[in-house]
Amino acid sequence: MNSNASACSAETATDQARKTLPLARGGRNTYNQTTLLPACAAKVRPIMSRTPLWHAIATSLTQDIADTRYTPGDKLPTEAELSARFGVNRHTVRRALADLAEQGLVHARRGSGVFVTPRPTDYPIGKRVRFHQNLRAAGRLPGKEMLSLETRRADATEAEALALPPGAQVHVSQGLSLADGQPIALFISAFPADPLPHLPEALQRLRSVTAALTECGIPDYTRASTRVSAVLADATQALHLRLTEGDPLLRSVAINVDPDGRPVEYGLCWFAGDRVTLTLSD
Repeated sequence: MNSNASACSAETATDQARKTLPLARGGRNTYNQTTLLPACAAKVRPIMSRTPLWHAIATSLTQDIADTRYTPGDKLPTEAELSARFGVNRHTVRRALADLAEQGLVHARRGSGVFVTPRPTDYPIGKRVRFHQNLRAAGRLPGKEMLSLETRRADATEAEALALPPGAQVHVSQGLSLADGQPIALFISAFPADPLPHLPEALQRLRSVTAALTECGIPDYTRASTRVSAVLADATQALHLRLTEGDPLLRSVAINVDPDGRPVEYGLCWFAGDRVTLTLSD
């Protein structure tokens, strides 16, 4: 027990009154309208925690992420759930989440919640760009999700990029590139249809451009050009990439050619800006 508190409790009511009440004339104690505390009470100081509650919560959640209780891409519990878990109000939880966001550990998606920030995937872009090989080299599990696959007339941009005459047919595939099951890029690729009549079936079955082209008689291809720019996600891109509209994307426009220099693929790709690190090389 605090010595000051012990001394205070040991005093008698009479002793306290003598110390705290003014003396009237003649030496007798009288009472006025002011209630005074014992003199020793001023010496007692409350014990305050030096660690703010929000900081302790942020530390706990950081440890949860380090222990993989919440993995990259996972949604954290709601503010209400975290408030109940830690026994604090939502303002305190909000301050803790803001601290994690400042550290880059989490990010908020408007209307969706707070998510653990994924570890960026290193993705080299050079003479030979191979999605599956690149992701495996980065220690990630590659995957593809096909959204659409059609054969139609090439538009003017596709025809120019693929060196096709006006009105030529192209196979167009649209899909998502995945890393460990999480979308990292949205792609649209156009291929000349006449020399590759069986490509759509191969793409649907193999889910790999390299494997499909090999099966269709093109065992090798190289990158002729790549243009990269920064854009903001529109509503459709944000939906597919599980982002918020207006989030930053890296947009690449590329042309791949066969060993004879003939274009075999014209591709547009939108990478989630916080999930991919593009490395340009010869």
